[in-house]
Amino acid sequence: MTRELFREQGYTRTVQATVLSVAANEVCLDETIFYPRGGGQPGDTGRLIRPGVGVVEVVDTRKDPDGGCIYHQTNEGSALPEPGERVVLELDWDRRYRHMRMHTCMHLLCAVVPAPVTGGAIKEGSARLDFDLPDPPDKRAIEESLNRLIAEDHPLRTTWITDAELEASPELVRTMSVQPPRGTGGVRLVEIEGVDLQPCGGTHVGSTGEIGRVRVKKIEKKGKQNRRIIVEFDDGTSLAGIKK
Repeated sequence: MTRELFREQGYTRTVQATVLSVAANEVCLDETIFYPRGGGQPGDTGRLIRPGVGVVEVVDTRKDPDGGCIYHQTNEGSALPEPGERVVLELDWDRRYRHMRMHTCMHLLCAVVPAPVTGGAIKEGSARLDFDLPDPPDKRAIEESLNRLIAEDHPLRTTWITDAELEASPELVRTMSVQPPRGTGGVRLVEIEGVDLQPCGGTHVGSTGEIGRVRVKKIEKKGKQNRRIIVEFDDGTSLAGIKK
């Protein structure tokens, strides 16, 4: 099983790890800071450095659905390490950090739009959530609310509850299509102080001010009661003060 360092060490950019197994073009390690794709968030990319040997590009990261191993996917033909070898993992930090900022913004969007979430996806510069809504929400009001919460710089913190505690509080789960990770002995709750609380396995920033200004690109009708809200970074806004 791979120890998931990214759950509690979201800002760690490099770490040493031991190779557990190698299959085809995938490498499983005993621990990793790379987030495996899932829950609408893409898998991390970066480099697997073999000291004194060379560098292997990691083009995606995934988790084995039937086990606890996280696989670091490489290009075909890469010179892969052997089981037992010590390697260094190095994230594509700028890409990961944009995912962290936008994922946190989606939690704010959940707080701003009081409706069940039917789907979602995160990219580097934008993200979308689908809501179970019969009528279109006010685009301008959503954008103003998001940027107000961002400017207020609410801190984030994580806590853990048991699977049984989550079952006893189903209202914590906002997403209808994606369920939080279970079966590992605990469920991680992500709290934006005074704003939002929900289970989530993704990566987030330390406070909402790190997100930077955003804009609601558009709101689309995707069914009788399904509204898609697409949010993107406001590239014209200074991000001074953001932790990079």
